[in-house]
Amino acid sequence: MSSMATLPDEAVFGEPKYWQLRTSLLKAIEEDFSSGDVLPNERDLAARFGVARATLRHALEQLELEGRLVRKRGAGTTVAGPRVDVSLSADGEGWPGVDLRDREVIDCATVPVTDDFADTLKGRPSALVHRLRRRQFSMRQVVGLECLYVSRAVVPSLSTRVPGFERASLMLRQLRGHRLEGRHRAVELGVAEAEEARYLERPPGTAVLVVTTTYTALGRTAAVTVATYRADTCRLAFAEAGPTALRPAS
Repeated sequence: MSSMATLPDEAVFGEPKYWQLRTSLLKAIEEDFSSGDVLPNERDLAARFGVARATLRHALEQLELEGRLVRKRGAGTTVAGPRVDVSLSADGEGWPGVDLRDREVIDCATVPVTDDFADTLKGRPSALVHRLRRRQFSMRQVVGLECLYVSRAVVPSLSTRVPGFERASLMLRQLRGHRLEGRHRAVELGVAEAEEARYLERPPGTAVLVVTTTYTALGRTAAVTVATYRADTCRLAFAEAGPTALRPAS
């Protein structure tokens, strides 16, 4: 692993030492390692590059933040897998998918509608909506959290006598039984709040991609999906179509 031998002899103007180390480590990862490979331990890496352990940890933390490495206590530091494509194709699937593979149902319940969606779902703040929360995985790593809110005018009731996984499947099938009349999708960069961060297994304040999709059926807003993806593991994928018009946020 010649590329991991030492840091460059000459300091790059304006770059702290940990950033120089980050650059050298990244080059070594790309040349000498594959997804899932385990890096040498910190002591060996620090000795190889002639740096303090604190400098090494700073560089490793930066690469983890960028989604290049996965660090878990007791499992060492491994090379992260490829980024997951979040499809924004207008020609893709209409309603939220029934297939729950690679997804973990957190809960599926009837809850009061939040102020954020009261107007959208045309319900009073005290009105009830169905909410499905599930996590998405790739290569056994959580990459996203999806919250689906469904109007009771579209799916009137859900049995509480069946487990959450079956209740989620039932609700999605009922929703897909209606003809989808329209769909609008918006994307923005945000940060994970405490609860979101816990489900995403990241610290609060982690950068995330928030994809909000509004579905129309029966002449009204039938459902809203708020999907929060880890920005360090996901990338946006657009269909090969004409130019996409960029509009300022309202």
